[in-house]
Amino acid sequence: MTIFQYHPEIAERFPTLIGGIIVAEGMKNTLTPEALLKQYQAQQQIIAQRGDGSLSEIPALAAWRQAFRKFGVDPTKYRSASESLTRRVIKKGDIPSINTLVDIGNLVSIRYALPIAVVDRRAIQGAITVHFADGSERYTQLGQDEADRPQVGEVVFTDETNTVFARRWCWRQSAESAATLETTEAVITIEAHHAEGRQDVEKAVADLVSLFTEYAGGSYKHAILDAKNLSI
Repeated sequence: MTIFQYHPEIAERFPTLIGGIIVAEGMKNTLTPEALLKQYQAQQQIIAQRGDGSLSEIPALAAWRQAFRKFGVDPTKYRSASESLTRRVIKKGDIPSINTLVDIGNLVSIRYALPIAVVDRRAIQGAITVHFADGSERYTQLGQDEADRPQVGEVVFTDETNTVFARRWCWRQSAESAATLETTEAVITIEAHHAEGRQDVEKAVADLVSLFTEYAGGSYKHAILDAKNLSI
């Protein structure tokens, strides 16, 4: 059974794409424990010292900016999730703690400057597919009740019901997909386009599995996807 897949058109347009996909079961999400929170805060302090002026020089972030432009989105108006987190740390000093699963994802995201999504599998019907939107899909933003429609041609994550779990590829997750204290099964994505993307994604996957296992328990399987290997 396919759990996650890239549409062939995505691989054709973005041939350097690397996706690390983790499928998690049997997790126990909690409020973030003190030991993990200290790791999270320490990583934020490292990032805060970097300064705002160097963000365009980080290969992972620069490559995501190029990817956004390639499907018609201004990356200075809609920033990748990893860039948004990094900018928040630099400008505001911290990222608020949400829960163990979200905080682990954000910790590793800022460490490698890669967008990471933790998608609660309860919301998913069939496989998640990354594809170009045709405008018929439905998206509900966190904190809102009314559904919206993506723009034709933007990259989205959807399931077989046409429910959108992420808009503008890695700009923002949906309300349905967010990890909560009730989350026990999830699909976690880590994606890159830059030259060292495979190495960075592999390291990020290893960090995520280690942290999830330590702080949330459960069992994990994972795969590295690319233009020649589009699904897990």
